[in-house]
Amino acid sequence: MQRVNSARVEVAGETVGSIGKGLLAFVGVARDDVEDDARIMASKISGLRVFNDDDGAMNRSLLDAGGSILAVSQFTLYGDVRKGRRPSFVDAAPGESAQPLFDRVVELLRRDGIAVETGVFGASMQVELTNDGPVTILIDSRKTF
Repeated sequence: MQRVNSARVEVAGETVGSIGKGLLAFVGVARDDVEDDARIMASKISGLRVFNDDDGAMNRSLLDAGGSILAVSQFTLYGDVRKGRRPSFVDAAPGESAQPLFDRVVELLRRDGIAVETGVFGASMQVELTNDGPVTILIDSRKTF
């Protein structure tokens, strides 16, 4: 999760999603993730208090600040490099099970009243962003960190 002043994603030279102030969410789905993980992630993302209040403290959520989300699927978040130098992606969910959970996170965020743009699942994408802060937060539905 990155707090941004703007972000956009291109596929084959064409912009497929863009936002102004808000959050850029790189979303990885684990092999053993289920519907409950999607609900946990959507709830955490929509309530995440990473926007400044009038005193400059990170006290406002995306809903409070009035921003948008650009959600980009990214299986490489599960790249494991603990052994050797070539990442292993065995913990990443295959596309046929990852896409429905990614789509569910997006659907739940939209139900919360958040404007959500996306990339194209499984496509080679180019992402451009202007960080705000920078503020980068890792979120894990299993709470392993």
